[in-house]
Amino acid sequence: MALVSSKGMYGLAAMYELHLLKSAKPVQIKAISQNAEIPQNYLEQLLGLLKKAGLVTSVRGAYGGYTLAKDSRDISIKEIFVALEGDLNIVDSEIKNPALALFYKEKTTELEAIFDISLADLSKYQQIVSRQICYSI
Repeated sequence: MALVSSKGMYGLAAMYELHLLKSAKPVQIKAISQNAEIPQNYLEQLLGLLKKAGLVTSVRGAYGGYTLAKDSRDISIKEIFVALEGDLNIVDSEIKNPALALFYKEKTTELEAIFDISLADLSKYQQIVSRQICYSI
């Protein structure tokens, strides 16, 4: 059982791509799709959800595309997943047993804390990957 679906994974990849490009100009969906390896039709759906959540803005026209709606330091991974997945609850039904209900509530809170880092904070993982590549050469 995966806690994050492909919708969440692709959405985060698209947002991270927009963060990496840090372009003042809107980024065309084709470029995001190619760079993040996301099917373009699916990406259009995801960007629509992210736009509705206020995480990206779009510009129409020949020079149109998408940009982050706010600084990547002000966008949390949790916000992205909630916009795409609905919420981060571990269970999606009512728990009758009070001990188990408390357990699931506690673990959901811990899960939310894991994803409560900014989009910009993902850069530290890129730095680690870059160092590993340098050492393996």
